[in-house]
Amino acid sequence: MSTQLAETLKYLRLTGLLSHWDEYLKLAAEKRWSHASLLTHVLQEEGRMRRENARQLRLKCAKIREPWAMETFPFERQPKLNKKKIMVLYDSTNYLERRQNLIFMGETGIGKTGLATAFLIHAINQGRTGRYIRFVDLVAELYTAIADHSQARVLKKYSTIDVLLVDEVGTVEVEPVQAGLFFTLMQERHNKKSTFITSNLGFSEWRNFLKNDHLTAALINRLTENTHVFNLKGCVSIRPTLPQES
Repeated sequence: MSTQLAETLKYLRLTGLLSHWDEYLKLAAEKRWSHASLLTHVLQEEGRMRRENARQLRLKCAKIREPWAMETFPFERQPKLNKKKIMVLYDSTNYLERRQNLIFMGETGIGKTGLATAFLIHAINQGRTGRYIRFVDLVAELYTAIADHSQARVLKKYSTIDVLLVDEVGTVEVEPVQAGLFFTLMQERHNKKSTFITSNLGFSEWRNFLKNDHLTAALINRLTENTHVFNLKGCVSIRPTLPQES
């Protein structure tokens, strides 16, 4: 490859073609491709690599703490979990087109975060933007934003993400201003973007950490209006147990 051609490919950001130039020429000679066939193959490969790079970037930006795959989720250890219902929804991806929410409720360690994360990764693989964040970190960021008057920017950042997974909702009590900002965020996303929620608490217990009956009722109304709720009641912990000391 000439220096001039290499510079041109760099300028056009055709990095795949630049990296595999000799490979493509060899393949074309072996298969006796026409110029049109070679160009078609090169462009298809460039498109494939760009889509994969974009997917990897979306996964990185999602800040997922622990990747989960639905294919390896231990359903056999959760016989009370409706696997068929979950997989039908997972495979259809209709919930994404309909901007529906997913809520997973149940005890600690039963796989709520794993299921929600698997749905999040699947959405990202389908071309959506996504983000994982713990409830405690989200309300802390919203609260900090008040001090420097950046709450509008922070709200916009989280309201425009295609799929937002808020993990462990209700693990901490919140101040009235935090509860208000969290409600505002959920209101901004309502019927526009999909929000995934995991919580150890039933809806009847949300008033305990939000400390506002009216706001709690309004928030639950928004979250459940266009939502699939998975109550994992009766499921058992799938976390590995620590060995007993002798």
